[in-house]
Amino acid sequence: MKARIKHQLFFQHSPEAVWEYLTNADLMALWLMKSDFKPIAGHEFTFKVSPAPTLDFDGMVYCKVLEIVPFTKLSYSWKLGPGDGTVNIDSVVRWELQPKNGGTEVLLDHGDFVVMKNVGIFNSMDKGWLNNMNKITGLLNAKENDTANA
Repeated sequence: MKARIKHQLFFQHSPEAVWEYLTNADLMALWLMKSDFKPIAGHEFTFKVSPAPTLDFDGMVYCKVLEIVPFTKLSYSWKLGPGDGTVNIDSVVRWELQPKNGGTEVLLDHGDFVVMKNVGIFNSMDKGWLNNMNKITGLLNAKENDTANA
């Protein structure tokens, strides 16, 4: 099994526009999960989603902002488990944005797995990250269309 999740997508939008969806908690809730995220290094936050007991997941992802370079880099820890105080996934999520061809190349690298006791969650995250990144594209396109029609 691979020890990291990597996805790279091109967005036909500026790094600033994409960045908003990676760092604004209200916008993150539209494509990822509800959270109390703040773009401040050291900020501890949680993502909340419906529990998945069959995957030993209580619906809470515990995170801490590790690095933030506006419009360029963002990383945070990513820990989850069944809700009994144990952790079955302990890893790091990294985002890198690069201006390219009038848009933005976005690289997601979810790796550095210190603990990976739940292969089912890992496989779900691999597919889920790509689906969620594509949701950002849809949200950005819809916003662009709304602005153009206003």
